[in-house]
Amino acid sequence: MTTTQTRNRPAAIILTPSSEARIADLMARAPEGAIGVKLSTPRRGCSGLAYSVDYVTQANPMDERIETPGGTFFVDGASVLYLIGSTMDWVEDDFTAGFVFTNPNAKGACGCGESFTV
Repeated sequence: MTTTQTRNRPAAIILTPSSEARIADLMARAPEGAIGVKLSTPRRGCSGLAYSVDYVTQANPMDERIETPGGTFFVDGASVLYLIGSTMDWVEDDFTAGFVFTNPNAKGACGCGESFTV
């Protein structure tokens, strides 16, 4: 008799406490019907791929699902390979506020920081 053991795999992306707090804030103000927030990497910008964070109204079984204290965070299934091992942070200063990504898979980025290449 063979038993199958399931091994927990690490999350595709590491969320810092400040990014989790921002997800909680977004979910507290989410439009009706939103079930979470989703990170994807659409083709855009001068380097090829960009980070995009949007509300999700329907779960896609191909997406990576990460439960946070403030709500569900999804990673687009087609983007996971570009993001494995990345860290997502929320940074605010006097002039800007936004998610900041540390992505070990990125081989380059455009000068304005909007897009990256793998």
